[in-house]
Amino acid sequence: MKTFIRRFCILLILLLCVGSGVRYFSKAEYAEDISLNNVVAIPNVQCSASGMAMLELDSGRIIMQKSADKRLPMASTTKIMTAITVIEHTKSLDKTVVIPDEAVGVEGSSIYLQHGEELSIRDLLYGLMLQSGNDCAVALAITVGGSVENFADMMNVLAQQIGAKNTHFVNPHGLHDDDHYTTAYDLALISAYAMRNPVFAEIVGTKMYKTTWKDHDYGRVIVNKNKILSTFEGGNGIKTGFTKKAGRCLVSSAERNGKTLICVVLNCGPMFEECSSLMEMAFDKLIMSDIISTNTPLNNIKVKGGKQEFVNVGLESVFRYPLTESEMEELRFEFDLPSEISAPVKKGERIGKIHIYLENRLLFSEDLFTMDNVEKKSFWDWIVGK
Repeated sequence: MKTFIRRFCILLILLLCVGSGVRYFSKAEYAEDISLNNVVAIPNVQCSASGMAMLELDSGRIIMQKSADKRLPMASTTKIMTAITVIEHTKSLDKTVVIPDEAVGVEGSSIYLQHGEELSIRDLLYGLMLQSGNDCAVALAITVGGSVENFADMMNVLAQQIGAKNTHFVNPHGLHDDDHYTTAYDLALISAYAMRNPVFAEIVGTKMYKTTWKDHDYGRVIVNKNKILSTFEGGNGIKTGFTKKAGRCLVSSAERNGKTLICVVLNCGPMFEECSSLMEMAFDKLIMSDIISTNTPLNNIKVKGGKQEFVNVGLESVFRYPLTESEMEELRFEFDLPSEISAPVKKGERIGKIHIYLENRLLFSEDLFTMDNVEKKSFWDWIVGK
């Protein structure tokens, strides 16, 4: 197949096909493959935030950015890492714990925990993420980490594993400390990772939660401060934040038509308005494209000594990636395949790679596999000239 025809066919696959078996990035791949050197989908976006970054959740692609690698305080958006660290280190979220004294009367936003009160870890997570309870943050840190300091170390370890290399935590709530910082990009990376956890996603997508309240005739009603949930179509998370030094901070998320966007603005006065505007622009411009391997040959290889002259090759799974319409025309495909292989050939053999480039930058490389069985010619086949 000639190169032009091959590229044209793959582009049609990208544009038109939808299938199952979608290939998503793992935590390790987020850390290894996604970086600020990636091709930004929508460049030169106007934004008043000191730092801004937007990612597409499943692919990890950078959609927009502004000063995305600038270290900044992040206020209560810190609690995104607090929550996912707790979830990953807790066997049962319904375990009841006694509120430690250190968590009573913590400065700032609070759900007003009391001495000797007993709540489940799940209750504390809802208080943490919906009402931004600093007291919940301390209670969870001590319960899970033994101390605030030890828990901050756990947060830092997870941040490094995810690939948030310009982030450092010293507390679980985000009250200001000069050594407590992140970047818009790192926070988007952390948030995308957290949103792929179904427990975390359920919590931050909840508008109101009720639990018990010691020494009261009525229970606590915990209301989510994140207006994105009620004002933006598809809004499903995730966290607000504010301190005088950090300014207004917001990590928002929304899902529409198979695309989930994570938008971070740090030190942004009109944070809800700007996140909404930026996400609306991205949803309008991005096409979520699929490459499909099943029953879709991408190339073929000559088979020496086989009953078939060629064997088809394709991908093992769907790779989903967000592209703008103009980027579709900039895609370039390269194949790394042997000129021929010897029979017999088994279906599913790893045989080479496909490399897909955008603006001469490598988007990803994927293994190619044989799609057919090809038997070796028998002596009789050679005699009769089959």
